[in-house]
Amino acid sequence: MIDLTVVVVNYNVRDLLRDCLRSLQASRCRFRFEVIVVDNCSTDGSAGMVRTEFPNVRLIESPRNDGFAAANNRGIRAAPSSRYVMLLNPDTVVPPDGLERLMEFMDAHPEAGVVGPKLVKGDGSLDLACRRSFPNPRIAFYHAFGLDKLFPRSREFAQYNLTYLDEDELTELDCVVGAAMLVRREAIDQAGLLDESFFMYGEDLDWAYRIRERGWKVFYNPGVVITHYKGQSSRQRSIHSILAFYDAMVTFHRKHYAGRTPQPVNWAIMLGIGVRCAIALAANLFKPRVAHPAQ
Repeated sequence: MIDLTVVVVNYNVRDLLRDCLRSLQASRCRFRFEVIVVDNCSTDGSAGMVRTEFPNVRLIESPRNDGFAAANNRGIRAAPSSRYVMLLNPDTVVPPDGLERLMEFMDAHPEAGVVGPKLVKGDGSLDLACRRSFPNPRIAFYHAFGLDKLFPRSREFAQYNLTYLDEDELTELDCVVGAAMLVRREAIDQAGLLDESFFMYGEDLDWAYRIRERGWKVFYNPGVVITHYKGQSSRQRSIHSILAFYDAMVTFHRKHYAGRTPQPVNWAIMLGIGVRCAIALAANLFKPRVAHPAQ
């Protein structure tokens, strides 16, 4: 029986994927683990690289790019007996003891359904997405209108990314990020797979929401630090990526909160999301253009 299956969804980031798989290959782990790469119809030779350089990695080649949630679900379905499943982005580098320490934490905390590590960007700064609260109407309103950025140390306004907390503090919270997210099999069996109505972004929030509804806890564990070379903010993102991000915010709100939120508040939240999206699109025009993979 496999203890852990690491699912890596890839789309046209061959060189980053190679570094990610090398870091996994170098893992010192007493648990039995496997790696599954789900390639979302890349055109950069990613699949061929995996077959040639990492013959021990299981490769699933999707005939089209159906999005991040759908691809992860393919990987999860391919490993029905693993005790744990870890979603891992291809633009990450895992330390040699990272997998083992996350597994040890989960084995020591049977109430935990999900654990996420501390993610740091290439410059060493904290990736704020690695610890979050659910964007309920109040928190979504604060975030949509930028109050969390204006008051990053406020326990009231800064709940979206919990920036008032010590980044090196073990914390039970609402959600970690799908870029590096280890999930217990029993929690998956109870909550179901990722919701494929989220093309990319938001599916991890929704998954954690459903897992917590079943009584499981979610933890941020800064004892494990993973480097995340995410879409560098100085470079231009694709319009598709920006629209998908804000569409995910709308989808999550409508799915979990809109039905029990006063309509004027719903309107204000939708307005705020629209304004944030427009600002992001405008700001993006002034950044240098590079290819931005959609996952």
